Amino acid sequence: MKHTLLIVEDDAALNLLLSAHFEDLGYAILNAENCEQARQMVQQKSPDLVLLDQILPDGTGLEMLGQIHGLQPDLPVVMMTGQHDLELAIQAIKAGAHDFIHKPVDTGSLESVVNKALEHRRLSRRMADLSYTPQGAVTLGEMVGQGEAMLEVCKQIALSSQSTAPVLITGESGTGKELVAHAIHHHSNCSGPFLAVNCAAIVDNLLESELFGHEKGAFTGAVARKQGKFELAENGTLFLDEIGELAMPLQSKLLRVLQEHTFDRVGGTATLVTNARIISATNRDLGAEVENKQFREDLLYRLKVVHFHLPPLRKRKEDIPLLVGHLSEKIGSSLHKPPLRATEGALEKLTDYDWPGNVRELENALTRAAALARDDLLTPQLLNLQASPAASIGNSTAAPVEPDSPLVSLDELEAAHIQRVLDHTHGHKGHSCEILGISRPALDRKIHKYSLIVSKTN
Repeated sequence: MKHTLLIVEDDAALNLLLSAHFEDLGYAILNAENCEQARQMVQQKSPDLVLLDQILPDGTGLEMLGQIHGLQPDLPVVMMTGQHDLELAIQAIKAGAHDFIHKPVDTGSLESVVNKALEHRRLSRRMADLSYTPQGAVTLGEMVGQGEAMLEVCKQIALSSQSTAPVLITGESGTGKELVAHAIHHHSNCSGPFLAVNCAAIVDNLLESELFGHEKGAFTGAVARKQGKFELAENGTLFLDEIGELAMPLQSKLLRVLQEHTFDRVGGTATLVTNARIISATNRDLGAEVENKQFREDLLYRLKVVHFHLPPLRKRKEDIPLLVGHLSEKIGSSLHKPPLRATEGALEKLTDYDWPGNVRELENALTRAAALARDDLLTPQLLNLQASPAASIGNSTAAPVEPDSPLVSLDELEAAHIQRVLDHTHGHKGHSCEILGISRPALDRKIHKYSLIVSKTN
């Protein structure tokens, strides 16, 4: 069966290029240069797919997208734009675009997108792939990026925000897992609040009360009934950070909530119902934790119905200049100083560094530079970027272990590495946690476990 493609593009050269490419592949081609022509083509010719430019002489692609779906709700539309705008990407996906392609258009990638869209339509003519209604202006808050990795994250946010399925966000410390959780909640239809709990920052017996609440007299100090986060997050989102630190007994109780949407207060007899959406995050490999009997496999399956893995900053260095500009504006505002303007040398130094602490470390470095700067120029001299003990982890240039080195246990290796990091940071636990990618309570437990020396109390 020969499929018909409608190409809506006012750039005559690009319109001709795309027409020739898809004609060679056996497609029938319709062309339009503006919104009015596109409207007529959709009404009169019933194409199988639309390639739609964002900037048109008589309107925008987003406006046209709504009109197209008003005429044919199941018609796949692929947006094309020369703007590297993450907000626009989310708006397009939420408004019902099948995909969002940046110019200059790679015909091979576009061909793949077209094939997938048409296959989807063949499988289900009654469902638009992404037929969502925009809920006002879209904002990404502190999330910034223009590379493919961040664009893919934004597409996932747009999709996952339309359901209440549990979401698991994984990634190294400092990659922005809580920002993604906030974005999912913000773009959802939830009417309730966004509440966050750091599972590593609260001891186990208090964490149970924090999550589920308690009755008066349930334990020493329980002088009144307390509502837990599952109650307070009614019709909203409960973000469980550092989920990998959750103790086994609490894992069992969380599994019950995910399976049955019910729970009991500590010391209570009444069974309560919750509809809070659960988004969890961890920098741990939960698959490995399952193998080591430290995490329940059935709970992991329940948590990761939707799974995000955030790339480390070293894997998306194309975003660093944009991040530097965004963070400099934010830092300048908080310090009541003009935002720093990065010199070419500073950007080169920032891009060459591997950022083991990811975006959080970048923000700290820029904050320190802003505090020390005498004017609004960010120069290489203001950047104190020293290779950390963990900077070479995952780096192919890392020094190999000497073949004659004595073989030691994992505990001995971990203890030696943590001690090295503590020595490097002069005992600063906050910086040590950023380098190691663990929480403060986890670091304290390891210091106690291995009797490590902290040269500076903080």
